[in-house]
Amino acid sequence: MAELAEFEKQRSRLWGIAYRITGSVADAEDAVQESWLRWESLPDGEAEDPRAYLTTVVSRICYDQLGSARARREAYVGPWLPEPVVTVAAEGPEDPQDRVTLDESVGVALLTVLERLTPAERTAFILHDVFAVPFPEIADVVGRTSDSVRQLASRARRRVRAEAPRRSVDRDEHRRTVDAFLTAVMGGDFEGLLEVLDPEVVWRSDGGGMVVAARLPVLGDEKVARFVQRLTRDFDPQTMRALVRDVNGAPGVVFVDSANARAGVFAFTVHDGRITEISAVVNPNKLQHLDLESL
Repeated sequence: MAELAEFEKQRSRLWGIAYRITGSVADAEDAVQESWLRWESLPDGEAEDPRAYLTTVVSRICYDQLGSARARREAYVGPWLPEPVVTVAAEGPEDPQDRVTLDESVGVALLTVLERLTPAERTAFILHDVFAVPFPEIADVVGRTSDSVRQLASRARRRVRAEAPRRSVDRDEHRRTVDAFLTAVMGGDFEGLLEVLDPEVVWRSDGGGMVVAARLPVLGDEKVARFVQRLTRDFDPQTMRALVRDVNGAPGVVFVDSANARAGVFAFTVHDGRITEISAVVNPNKLQHLDLESL
């Protein structure tokens, strides 16, 4: 039986691969668990390179999941957004090597763009461009030749560059912009909202048909500002908490209304001090993995 310790060395990386390929916390966890079961049943010494072996296993599981996932998402009510990963940012100076967070590959906006790729393109792009997996190993995952996989990654890269929203990589600027947004929202300051929203801002909300949410993207600063004000009009400050937390690695906002059993996670794309894109996940099924009360 292969060693648990060796698997645990790779667990975090495997989860990162699985989440980026699937966009689902639940699917990523299932893929990592299935990888462990296959690893556990492997005879000792069977895998000469555990890292490469486990990367191939988890990637193939996720690649196979994408086919059925795509069919489910085509029937999804309204925009489909990835399940958010919410963390409390550490205090004090950050080590850039530990800050995966402003790594665009885990951002909600980019994961949304990746939904427009084919499963093979998405898998090739994530494995090669994000995790530096060699093309021959990716070919084993998607059942193509190395040259074909190289072309898949290239096509995906061009599309990502063309469709990914404008964004700044400065974390402090991002945080200041999110703080200004939250202040304007909580203060009912319409003009303040307009100041922090890009004129061409895009709002996407994922309610999955479970709760009220815009079923089409909302475009433009005035429309988005009015929509946000309508959305928060009924929130009671006595029972509702609005918290700035890291959402997929960058400052975002978590709303929790305990009295009405409502919650939402907002991710932001920021460019030049203004918000260019807001992704709001309010589908309760996509928030089940979060301990909202402890955030």
